[in-house]
Amino acid sequence: MRQRHPRIHNEVHLDFIRGLPCISCGNDIETQAAHLRSDDRMYGKTGAGMQQKPDDMWTLPLCGRCHDRQHTGNEMNFWTNLGVNPFVLALSLFAASGDYELAHEVISRQVHR
Repeated sequence: MRQRHPRIHNEVHLDFIRGLPCISCGNDIETQAAHLRSDDRMYGKTGAGMQQKPDDMWTLPLCGRCHDRQHTGNEMNFWTNLGVNPFVLALSLFAASGDYELAHEVISRQVHR
């Protein structure tokens, strides 16, 4: 049986994500740190469960409007329609956390608007 672990909170990484443009529409004024709710064990991402947020390493930059769309309907359809693998992008941005130049390059290579 898998034990639940407490959510790993990282305010520094959340602030970093909020400083990036929305990966859906490019809005760079009102970015939010959008938690990826879906799970995929291939990337080590498990479901958070009801009323729980995932660890902060699983966040992506979205403006409020796009963040709302992410959570309306099927989340994975949202990412598929963007042509983004959200697991790879979240892990890549977490690895680049604090380095805005690298993060912009990561986004430009993985997101095709």
